[in-house]
Amino acid sequence: MSQDTLFDKVWDLHKISKLPGGSDQIFIGLHLIHEVTSPQAFGALKDKNLKVKFPDRTVATVDHIVPTDNQSRPFKDNLAEQMIKTLENNCLEHKIRFFNIGSGNQGIVHVVAPELGLTQPGMTIACGDSHTSTHGAFGSIAFGIGTSQVRDVLATQTIAMNKLKVRQIWCENQLSNGVFAKDLILHVINTLGVKAGVGFAYEFAGPAINALSMEERMTVCNMSIEGGARCGYINPDEKTFNYMKNKLYSPKNQHWEKALTWWKSLKSDEDSIYDDVIKIDASKIEPTVTWGITPGQSIGINQQIPLVDELSHDDKLLAEEAYEYMSFKPGQSIKDIPVEVCFIGSCTNGRISDLRIAAKVLKGKKVSNNVKAFVVPGSEKVANEAKQEGLDQIFKDSGFQWREPGCSMCLAMNSDKLTGNQISASSSNRNFKGRQGSPSGRTLLMSPAMVAAAAINGKVSDVRELFSK
Repeated sequence: MSQDTLFDKVWDLHKISKLPGGSDQIFIGLHLIHEVTSPQAFGALKDKNLKVKFPDRTVATVDHIVPTDNQSRPFKDNLAEQMIKTLENNCLEHKIRFFNIGSGNQGIVHVVAPELGLTQPGMTIACGDSHTSTHGAFGSIAFGIGTSQVRDVLATQTIAMNKLKVRQIWCENQLSNGVFAKDLILHVINTLGVKAGVGFAYEFAGPAINALSMEERMTVCNMSIEGGARCGYINPDEKTFNYMKNKLYSPKNQHWEKALTWWKSLKSDEDSIYDDVIKIDASKIEPTVTWGITPGQSIGINQQIPLVDELSHDDKLLAEEAYEYMSFKPGQSIKDIPVEVCFIGSCTNGRISDLRIAAKVLKGKKVSNNVKAFVVPGSEKVANEAKQEGLDQIFKDSGFQWREPGCSMCLAMNSDKLTGNQISASSSNRNFKGRQGSPSGRTLLMSPAMVAAAAINGKVSDVRELFSK
């Protein structure tokens, strides 16, 4: 088993006891909740006449079901209105901090917590959402949990878990121009497979990881779950601390200095023992696009969709299902495939840096007449910052629709949906069948810059060609 990694250190610091069944009882430092996975958990507390154990360690926002075109209340969708009302009432009853629409701090839970300084190194973090792994970018150990575990954390501030193995993914060299964190993590998932991480925590390290900004690191950790890992993390460094300084909920004054000393001690030792080590050459990665029905089915922009004979037996079965669903052919080039919808947003790529790079691609250009394009900021803070920088106007001038913060088309639990078998160029995290709202809708995952390029040309395109003009 691994020894002296950051994961081992944080796990041991939060371990309360060994349970009879063999799992560990782990204290959760920060519990994030939203409107979708919390109602039944609060209902279970009520049934047992229990209170929230530590309400100051739980933070709520609304993101999944909120409409992005018109957020006036009551929502047109009655179920969405009921869900937000339920969250409002539960937070009021249990005295839980709630960042509601119009608070200035509402947004996607995995965007809001880091930008407010709630996410901190060395924490254990849990949320009823699979992409909680995002917060590992700060050197925390963050898990997505189910509704029954949401109940457990509300009632006890703990969860029962088996300790994970630790795989280090060492990313050598640097990403080239026009290649981004999204391309890197799609490449990693393609290389290892969508099930390779089962039972593991992924530690991302190496020169290519060190060079990433904090928001890029969040993109990488966000999608570690798509590679089967329960969590992904990066050792904190000066970039981490600089990002966190002066955030609303970051430690202040003498508490900052004390926290900083503590955080600097929380990293994997040079002689740490890992259960597995994988090496990736980041310099060889090109803009990457998914072609199938899992995030692992991806290729570089200049590659062709794999032939059946090139795949393993297990991969062949899934590939044949993907060919049929996507209406693509083995050996077909991914470049120049027409797209009809372009979506920039989600907890993977809805941050200010994502909007900046997409706006850079779009400035002075127009969206293709055959494309519906829209951008959804990850939070109210992101939206406000983008407006101050004039990014919203660049998007509007190009033909993008500018929307209000929310999860939007990433999972389509709102009015933002594909129709029929439309093909979407999406900066989100999953391309499963029906993921974006239509049972036959088709999703191509790519970086925000690549989505912008696809919107301009009306087809999958190499964004590097636009940068060179």
